[in-house]
Amino acid sequence: QVQLVESGGGLVQAGGSLRLSCAASGSSFTIYSMGWYRQAPGKQRELVAGITSGGRMDYADSVKGRFTISRDNAKNTVYLQMNSLLPEDTAVYYCNAVGRVLPKGPLNSWGQGTQVTVSS
Repeated sequence: QVQLVESGGGLVQAGGSLRLSCAASGSSFTIYSMGWYRQAPGKQRELVAGITSGGRMDYADSVKGRFTISRDNAKNTVYLQMNSLLPEDTAVYYCNAVGRVLPKGPLNSWGQGTQVTVSS
């Protein structure tokens, strides 16, 4: 099994910044892509940003220019730097990892979620 442990959420005023971290641990796995999703009350979970092992990044239109995703492949860790936060960024943020559990099992793991609250 692969576990994802998130950290870095919290309460911040609009215009402020937060940095989320997510570390994957376990044995005999390889990760192809990692990403951050969020779910606000009453809304569906949505992709915020994703990054492949090769460094290709994708962002939701609503966070482009404000959020930056990065990854340390050696540490199996993904980060999300969130700047210029808005009240509408308030949500529970989830880390996701897609890859393979060696030798042949699929990997699609989720973190437990971390709350981000932006006050106006």
